[in-house]
Amino acid sequence: MSVAHTEGIVDALRYDPAHVPHDISTVSPPAPIIDDSIYDRIPPRRKMIITCVVSFCGFLAPMSSTTVLSAIPEVAGTFNTTGSIVGVANAVYLVFMGLSPCFWAPISQVYGRRWISFSSAFLFLGFSLGTALSPNLAAFFIFRALTAFQGTSFLIIGTSCIGDIYRPTERGTALGWYLSGTLIGPAVGPFVAGVIVTYRSWRVIFYLQAALGALATVLVFFLQPETIHRKRSDELVGMSPWKKASQIWEWTNPLRVIKLYRYPNLCWLLMINQAAASSALVWTQYSLLTPIRYIMNPRFDLTTPMQAGLFYIAPGLGSVAGTFVGGRWADHTVRKWIEIRGVRVPEDRLRSCIWVLGGIIPASMLIYGWSIEKRAGGIPLPVIMMFIQGVAQLICMPSLNTYCLDVMQSRSAEAVASNFMVRYFFAAAGSAVVLPAVEKIGIGWFSTITSAFLIVAAVGVHCTVLWGKLWRDKIDGGNQYITEKFHMSVGDEQKVSADAGGASTGGERGFVDSVAE
Repeated sequence: MSVAHTEGIVDALRYDPAHVPHDISTVSPPAPIIDDSIYDRIPPRRKMIITCVVSFCGFLAPMSSTTVLSAIPEVAGTFNTTGSIVGVANAVYLVFMGLSPCFWAPISQVYGRRWISFSSAFLFLGFSLGTALSPNLAAFFIFRALTAFQGTSFLIIGTSCIGDIYRPTERGTALGWYLSGTLIGPAVGPFVAGVIVTYRSWRVIFYLQAALGALATVLVFFLQPETIHRKRSDELVGMSPWKKASQIWEWTNPLRVIKLYRYPNLCWLLMINQAAASSALVWTQYSLLTPIRYIMNPRFDLTTPMQAGLFYIAPGLGSVAGTFVGGRWADHTVRKWIEIRGVRVPEDRLRSCIWVLGGIIPASMLIYGWSIEKRAGGIPLPVIMMFIQGVAQLICMPSLNTYCLDVMQSRSAEAVASNFMVRYFFAAAGSAVVLPAVEKIGIGWFSTITSAFLIVAAVGVHCTVLWGKLWRDKIDGGNQYITEKFHMSVGDEQKVSADAGGASTGGERGFVDSVAE
């Protein structure tokens, strides 16, 4: 094992108490003491500002994914096509949201977070203008896809920034605020778009979107510092141009995200359980939002896009309410189990969302679907269920996203990217199939299928809680996961130390290199 690899574990563990080594063939050095002072280098007030900036940026791409829903007939009329074709454009948008993390995540690990956030905000501005000025359907498709491709970088960078600046026991609350933007966006977008297309051209939607991109560009430039603990580009100093090019390609290869799943246990741990759970939530969200204008207008005799757009307020307000609950509940659950065990085990965080994922969300989805199908409860009942959906999603998402950071901190951007990749593929599928499915089997039975998907996902999360540590130990080739002992006093951490039955040499680079090879 190289000296560089040995130094890697020292650096990685010094910088990050949530680091999880994953080298497959390892030699176990003495367990190092984890110094978490790296999280104190940014003052609390500055952390709040960074969280607000990345939350606003994280609001943009998901918002753009649904703004067109209230304007589908108008866009179709402009380009002399059908609503189904415009709906396909939105599914393509979500597919590109799923593909882009494979590119942005590795790049952010090499060059840092700040410049990617800035360039993404600027490109979001440009591509939104391109969408607004599209002369034909082909241009509309292309600019929508380009907007999605770069917009997802906000989601990757935002989550990674939270992991860079907050301790594991603080991340849930911060991620709750951040994720509120990603979930409020899809609900707010159609409402705003509905108001716009009632009085103005659908193109004004994308002019507004461009203005928000301009604001994001300014905020990132002035208020978001570099947060990554260690940029890999620093290692390029002294290399020949050819060696630099080769090394950069190795580090930024989009396949790095996919290669995280080359090991069966890791595939089961992150994709089948966590990404599937997140995918079930996003599938539910887009299945809920996409058909509103098509199912609500005829059932309740609504006549304008703005009237249908009002229905999107309910899940948006639910997401706002959930912001004050989800992250704090996840962090409370972590601290509770630290007091019980004396150590922090990442899987304990997932306990906070199982009952919501497998109970509240499926139940509210069933009531929502069948109340509309049977015309029961009038308008209030489905609106209440949509509000509950918004709250419940914000209870689940912080736990699922923070778990990715906790178990793979050294590759946080790529772990989160893998989650978003699978998540938005399911969002695209949900967006594409919901209208044909509702027309074929009805909203009631489609909601029943969605509820079953959620329950299966909840079972997967429960399995992760029970056996996740065992799976991680197998990924480590038999080495123990480095847990953190927290000596708690009135709920506050006072001392952090590490218990390790062995650590992988290579540290931040160990599993990275083993996957890249």
